Amino acid sequence: MTLLAFFLLTLLVFSGNSSSPFMHNAFNSTSFASCLHFLYVISHVEHDLLCLTGSCCSALRFQRHKYYFQRKTMLDLASKIGINYGRQGNNLPSPYQSINFIKSIKAGHVKLYDADPESLTLLSRTNLYVTITVPNHQITSLSSNQTTADEWVRTNILPYYPQTQIRFVLVGNEVLNYNYGNISANLVPAMRKIVNSLRFRGIHNIKVGTPLAMDSLRSSFPPSNGTFREEIAGPVILPLLKFLNGTNSYFFINVHPYFRWSRNPMNSTLDYALFQGNSTYTDPQTGLVYRNLLDQMLDSVLFAMTKLGYPHIRLAISETGWPNSGDIDETGANILNAATYNRNLIKKMTASPPIGTPSRPGLPIPTFVFSLFNENQKPGSGTQRHWGIMHPDGQPIYDIDFTGQRPLTGFNPLPKPTNNVPYKGQVWCVPVEGANEAELEDTLRTACGRSNTTCAALAPGRECYEPVSVYWHASYAISSYWAQFRNQNVRCYFNGLAHETTTNPGNDRCKFPSVTL
Repeated sequence: MTLLAFFLLTLLVFSGNSSSPFMHNAFNSTSFASCLHFLYVISHVEHDLLCLTGSCCSALRFQRHKYYFQRKTMLDLASKIGINYGRQGNNLPSPYQSINFIKSIKAGHVKLYDADPESLTLLSRTNLYVTITVPNHQITSLSSNQTTADEWVRTNILPYYPQTQIRFVLVGNEVLNYNYGNISANLVPAMRKIVNSLRFRGIHNIKVGTPLAMDSLRSSFPPSNGTFREEIAGPVILPLLKFLNGTNSYFFINVHPYFRWSRNPMNSTLDYALFQGNSTYTDPQTGLVYRNLLDQMLDSVLFAMTKLGYPHIRLAISETGWPNSGDIDETGANILNAATYNRNLIKKMTASPPIGTPSRPGLPIPTFVFSLFNENQKPGSGTQRHWGIMHPDGQPIYDIDFTGQRPLTGFNPLPKPTNNVPYKGQVWCVPVEGANEAELEDTLRTACGRSNTTCAALAPGRECYEPVSVYWHASYAISSYWAQFRNQNVRCYFNGLAHETTTNPGNDRCKFPSVTL
């Protein structure tokens, strides 16, 4: 024990001061442990002071420089708000035009859902950070063979890096919801092999991760109750967290407060979901105070990771946003809410110093807004095709500033929404304007072929037989089929041929089947 440490120990033990943090009537085992911890800290402080003139000085400086560099990198990544560039549409502009649009909104990072060669080449001429994605169906082959992973890196990274500033490789997207072999068991081995390939080539500034959805949690409310689902916690999440911790990477989460709010819009505060108003929620277990729904959801993930023994893994938001439109029963999906959410999100995430979350204040969180365009070929409900911030011609659906510099009062006013409360009434499903007649005829055959009752009213002499046209018969068949099978998750979409309406398409003689909300 050094002279300084011995002197401090003597001072503490024999001070006789009962108010000392180490004394309480007697020098018990608890105070002794506290004292030892204190001496441990003091000895390290003394060690640092002494090593300033010794050989360990360079090692200490290296560690401090390493921490400073990591913190600077985190802040840099988090300060550049990203945009998700998906391409599931038949009306979208070329990669060249799209990347120019991305530059025009001053995004700092772009996330691709693949490793498109044209996009990666074009991005080399920009200052944009880039994230690329391994498609889900390639994960199994990458996991089983290091040579396959090496080839993937050789094909999708080496021709572009470092001129294209690739910063993340995401292996799959929401793989736990993807039915393709035993993909979840192959996830971490595939990630590890890609890291091996990158390290072998001396590439250390590309992090590898995988985006998961919020449904990977069994419980997320209150936030302190955040827990991963039992069936994935051990076999999937624990190996993933170990990998992320060992590679100093991020836990990527696709987090959409819209879906959480819209499940119960009459008993949830819209302003709270949009980062507005004065509503708060206090977690009864931790006492942490929440002022928006996103923070609640993020903290539930942080608490879930902590329960598995990994409290310090960094968090990144791979998708978040708000739909600008949707089906009639998708309450709150409108332009004003989408603009409000994304503008306030960017303000929060670009704040300096970083705001973080209640459980991890000051945490920089890299964030990707979802998404660049409305993608008209995505399946599912109407909101799935309406998350974009731009029309295909590059005109904004609403104004937005990805730097976070523009005051929230500096945007042009937007129309007031009419769907912030649930719609009550009848809804029909009808062909979109300009629908292709040949495709409508195929849909007519499909709809009428599943059940004898769907198109019974279209038989000759029946009430809906006339007028005899493909459009009229398909209109009835589509609405009838949707109304009959909607409870089996049939959507009013039909590969882009149909949409919902509150206007009755029938007449006095022919009553089109409808759904009552």
